[in-house]
Amino acid sequence: MNLSVEEEEQYRRHLLLNEIGLEGQLKLKQAKVLVVGAGGLGCPILQYLTAAGIGTIGIADDDDVEQSNLQRQILYTYKDIKENKAKSAAKRLQLLNPFIKFDVYKTRLTKENVLDLFKKYDIIVDGTDNFPTRYLINDAAVITNKPVVFGSIFKFEGQVSVFNYKNGTTYRCLYPTAPRPNEVANCSEIGVLGVLAGIIGSIQANEVLKIILGLGSILSGKLLTFNALSMKQLTFSFEKNTSISIKSLDDDYLVLCGIPKATKEISFQEYKEQSSNFNVLDVRTYIERNESHIASIHIPLDELSQRHHEIPKDKSLLVFCKSGVRSKLAIEILQNNGFGKELVNLKKGLLSGVS
Repeated sequence: MNLSVEEEEQYRRHLLLNEIGLEGQLKLKQAKVLVVGAGGLGCPILQYLTAAGIGTIGIADDDDVEQSNLQRQILYTYKDIKENKAKSAAKRLQLLNPFIKFDVYKTRLTKENVLDLFKKYDIIVDGTDNFPTRYLINDAAVITNKPVVFGSIFKFEGQVSVFNYKNGTTYRCLYPTAPRPNEVANCSEIGVLGVLAGIIGSIQANEVLKIILGLGSILSGKLLTFNALSMKQLTFSFEKNTSISIKSLDDDYLVLCGIPKATKEISFQEYKEQSSNFNVLDVRTYIERNESHIASIHIPLDELSQRHHEIPKDKSLLVFCKSGVRSKLAIEILQNNGFGKELVNLKKGLLSGVS
């Protein structure tokens, strides 16, 4: 494998570095990296990996671009709203570097598809924003023996680490027990500084390049934290938990993270066919509600325990959120408060096609 004349010009600044040179650039060209999540973290990760010349980049994201994403997800424009993120990202990135092969997966990672997907790549980059998927990625990476470059952001703070690098520490060593639902809010509920995603995502991309090139000290067994307000950056060490053995995937990662199974679920199409049978409850935030909604009662999840008495009980109740996760928690709250009617979850929430 060699570089074409055009590639040599594209990567000239890398070729000038003694630590990279032609040999290192060829390593980047041969590498295959899967980025899970093309959102706030995924956008800068994908941009810098593409610019660096990673030969094959997989992009996995089943979500569509929303207007509220544009504050931090800098790959997209207003014209991309309602388009799939993975597809839109690949289209834009191809313009940055035509020498890269992009694999687009417009699907959500599941227990059924994750192992086969991970086997195709050398490194997994976690740009997701929820605990069930993070634990799924961790366990699948251990089983397939792939390193994971992890990042997370919250308001003004971010974290980066590398898991399962040369059989090193894993996500479960750092977080053996998932937080209970609603103990940690996500960006859509509490907000995040847009530029923070760029900072943390760039650090993740840097770790990927270091792993491929064999440069520097990898953040394995270390957690880097960054505060955008104080500009303080700290690195904490943690040990491998040898008592943790991961041989197979858990049966249900939502249950692992304390998210209950709904007693009954229906698709949006099924709801449309029998809409007269239901009252409908939206448990998303006020901001999400303003962006898009269907005719429904609106009580945000964090207010439901105090306001559940406002919901009429003349019909079965269909509960929905963006992805179908918070609505399951809402159903558990209603059950615990003795709601007397049948409770039904909208499977995959608004991601199922509601707009």
